[in-house]
Amino acid sequence: MVPLHLRLVISTLRKVIKRLHYPLDVMRVSVRWYAAYPLSLRNLEEMMAERGMLVYHATVHRWALKILPALAAVFRRRKRPVGSSWRVDETYIKVGGRWKYLYRAVDRLGHTVDFLLTAKRDVAAARRFFERAIDLHDVPEKISIDKSGANTAAVSSLIDDSGAAIELRQSKYLNNLVEQDHRAVKRRTRPMLGFKEFRSAARIITGIETMHMIRKGQLHCPKGQVMSAAEQFYSLAV
Repeated sequence: MVPLHLRLVISTLRKVIKRLHYPLDVMRVSVRWYAAYPLSLRNLEEMMAERGMLVYHATVHRWALKILPALAAVFRRRKRPVGSSWRVDETYIKVGGRWKYLYRAVDRLGHTVDFLLTAKRDVAAARRFFERAIDLHDVPEKISIDKSGANTAAVSSLIDDSGAAIELRQSKYLNNLVEQDHRAVKRRTRPMLGFKEFRSAARIITGIETMHMIRKGQLHCPKGQVMSAAEQFYSLAV
């Protein structure tokens, strides 16, 4: 039996899709390609036209803004647990011509723990990221960071306030794993040439990160069922 909270999320997703008044298969393919591959919106417009579907590039963007966050919410409910040793780092994303900060964490196997786009790179932003990740996955045993003063202060304050027994490690070597993992997200955002609005950027990045986690095998699938990354993505909208 599907839990109540998941039924509510799925119900909300279906309402979003219904309001868009377009064939579900066309919307699912369009937003998956947008989240999965280094394609521009105009590339997608041309690709859909070659398949006999006249879809304006701005329409694909509108679908992505509405559908990707809803699919991500379903994914979070079906996400596999991650390890208790986290590597945390932030990378840069250009929004409105200015650099913003994407906080990301992976476990020792490279599985994504969580991510958060923030306007600033300070203690408050780092603390918000750690609290969100812990809320999703519980308290880790170890957190590895670089020598960022903001990240250090955020973790230290979190330990002091909660009394959690978290081992804080500052190691460039250990953080190579998350730094390498940034590349998958950056590779996808590069053709977009920067986002115009922070809210839109956060929504699209949510979809990109969700597709990235699916490719890493982080979606819990029914036992014994083998599904491609595309099938897993589409299953979120069922």
